Amino acid sequence: MESEPQRLQWLGGVAVPLLLFYLIGNVLMQHLCISSVYYLTTECSSLTVTLILTLRKFVSLVFSIVYFRNPFTLYHWLGTVLVFVGTLMFANVFPRQRKAVKTD
Repeated sequence: MESEPQRLQWLGGVAVPLLLFYLIGNVLMQHLCISSVYYLTTECSSLTVTLILTLRKFVSLVFSIVYFRNPFTLYHWLGTVLVFVGTLMFANVFPRQRKAVKTD
């Protein structure tokens, strides 16, 4: 790996490439994420888990757009509205009106 080496004093001054630190950090975060999803599947229904993961991906997408200063187009706004309306519908925020059944 060709990256700037970092000296680890707590390992006797061993030089480790900086990219290796990033790789290890990424692997640990992925493990935490997938472990959390596995735990979530034991506690919630599959529909709830799918909804949570979709919202997480949406937040990640919006963060990426803001962080990298990409334009937020009309399609992004449309997707934003669809995600939030779907979430609100799933959470039963919009009450449904049921018709009364008439019996004779």
